Amino acid sequence: MPSRTPDAVTGPAWAPPAGRPPLSARMMRATWRGLPAKRYEAGWEPGLVVPAADGSPLVTDHYFPRAEGDFPTLLVRSPYGRGLPWSPMYGLLFAEQGFHVVLQSCRGTGGSGGAFDLWRNEAADGRATVSWLRGRPWFDGTLGTVGPSYLGYVQWALALEPPPELKAMVVQVGLHDPCALFHTDGALRLENALAVGVGMTYQHQGVAPFLRATLRLQRRLRAVTTAQPLRGAYGSALGGEVPWLEDVMSHPDAEDAYWHGASTAQAADRLRVPTALITGWHDALADQTFEQYDRLRRAGCETALLVGPWTHTSALQRGWPQVFAESLAWLRAHLHADPCGLRPTAVRVHVGGENAWRDLDAWPPAGAATSWYPTPDGHLTELAPTDRAPLASFRYDPADPTPSLGGPLLSRTAGPRDNSGLEARDDVLTFTGPPLTEPVDILGPVSARLSISTDTGYADVFTRLCDVDAQGRSVNICDGLGRVRTAEGTPSRITVPMSATAHRFPVGHRIRWQISGGAHPRYARASGTGQSPVDATTFVPVRLTLHTDSALTLPPGSGPT
Repeated sequence: MPSRTPDAVTGPAWAPPAGRPPLSARMMRATWRGLPAKRYEAGWEPGLVVPAADGSPLVTDHYFPRAEGDFPTLLVRSPYGRGLPWSPMYGLLFAEQGFHVVLQSCRGTGGSGGAFDLWRNEAADGRATVSWLRGRPWFDGTLGTVGPSYLGYVQWALALEPPPELKAMVVQVGLHDPCALFHTDGALRLENALAVGVGMTYQHQGVAPFLRATLRLQRRLRAVTTAQPLRGAYGSALGGEVPWLEDVMSHPDAEDAYWHGASTAQAADRLRVPTALITGWHDALADQTFEQYDRLRRAGCETALLVGPWTHTSALQRGWPQVFAESLAWLRAHLHADPCGLRPTAVRVHVGGENAWRDLDAWPPAGAATSWYPTPDGHLTELAPTDRAPLASFRYDPADPTPSLGGPLLSRTAGPRDNSGLEARDDVLTFTGPPLTEPVDILGPVSARLSISTDTGYADVFTRLCDVDAQGRSVNICDGLGRVRTAEGTPSRITVPMSATAHRFPVGHRIRWQISGGAHPRYARASGTGQSPVDATTFVPVRLTLHTDSALTLPPGSGPT
């Protein structure tokens, strides 16, 4: 591949190095099936040093296609290292498709200088990297970004003040609000917090240290999550203190000054960079993706949404062929002016229960929601009650907390699970509709309107939608948690968002609404006293009473098809 002609902007001509991508990346690349055929051989230029605005060295690898001509550049910034799986998934694969790929370790990780912070440096470090790119002889002035999870957060940080070269973004199972990753309505998302702590601390050190740390957390998870108090207890599982983790766990209020500047949501409100979004129905960050999509649409930004039958991690494993193809099509359309791979509609969702994909013009589809009401005999009905009488009650005991099962987690236990054993517990209420004589589709956000009284004044309430098949297997579809504050036994009414879904309940199946006082260790235990879950040392059982004016609200398309 000949060197480019030097000029006043690019400086000296670039002579592509002869290095091949790392063997580990090439070996992993060889195991994937169902990916588009490569267009070019890939080259590798490792260990470049990019100066951050404060001079901290940001270690960067450069992948490139070995071919004549100019190619657009993809910026991928990661706190998880530059090795497996990022080097083959982003460096090698996209270079083979005709992109320069700049794979960089965020400050304080992967050999980069400075100290890692969960959000405070990403915007400035991203801008510094783009400034560095402008001086590269191979940079043709056309830039895109791509990546999952925190690699999505750094994209939104750059988009707060998008450089003129930025022409496309692909945010996969991506983050824009760190507070919402760790807290829901003030409740600590404990298991996810610990998983993030392990990932951020060890993954950039390599596969072996990360695997050892993950196994250690699994072995010590129960001891850590039942400690009194929780504060500092994670140290034995994470191999020591993680100061930023201690901080995020201790600040449940999104309005706290601690979180100022953490959310990059406002970037989507004025963005004009075409942005593709990818998530899964059981992704721990799915709600953030739906918020990103809604903000982009209201801003008039060109956007696309893909939602598959995936968890946060399976989107990049089982779902990778489709995620990669979707990402590549978007980037080729907007950086190579080649739209032939784009699908005809803005939205594609996988419909559970039907195991089929559905193309839509927008998300969610328009239409009226349907309410289902619980009855004293454990049924669900569309007939609204006429009073607010007590309906059913249960006792939540923090000493034996209702366990979490599946759902949108970052761990290997995420996803759909059979809830039958969970629902046999005394501290779980279920209300079930009749066997369906016609299939019922729901597409959109699900929520619960709950009228709850308690005997202590403080409780959490976990609510879940399940699909019960003809054999009685109850599988979770979506769920949510809210915090209840009551006075003198008077019911409080709260609305609990339960995320969104696209699901078909087939003929013979039943719709089930599950209600309990928590889901541990997914969420930290409610103390029953109102004390912070991080600092609580006194736990008291709580009796929760559900009243008849509660309702499960299902989205449009929830009537018989």
